[in-house]
Amino acid sequence: MKRATLYADGAARGNPGPAGSGAVLLDPDGRTIAERTLYIDHATNNVAEYNGLLIGLEEALAQGIEDLAIRMDSQLVVKQLRGEYRTKHANMLPLADRARALLAQFKHWTIEHVPREQNGLADALSNRAIDDAR
Repeated sequence: MKRATLYADGAARGNPGPAGSGAVLLDPDGRTIAERTLYIDHATNNVAEYNGLLIGLEEALAQGIEDLAIRMDSQLVVKQLRGEYRTKHANMLPLADRARALLAQFKHWTIEHVPREQNGLADALSNRAIDDAR
């Protein structure tokens, strides 16, 4: 089974404001398989966080990953996808639904909250998405 770890993040300057998302996919030895960024013209940090996850999940599926360990510093996204929090905000419902649909395509997945310091690669990508758009 092809395994990988996904680090995903999002950033918004102004919250809401110009926003970006980033995702990095690592193989079991910690080598980068792929990096993705997405600029979002105007969004909240939480929307950017979800989009970071979505672009990472799409890339993992494109790479043929079957077993995915997801690491994010967004407690909200992690707890919503674990079913510990309900997704209530109208802007986030379609994002959460899309994430669940993508997750259903993996044979196995886990999601874990990590401190921001452990999510530096994805954080840098999300900020680069904003910087590159300016």
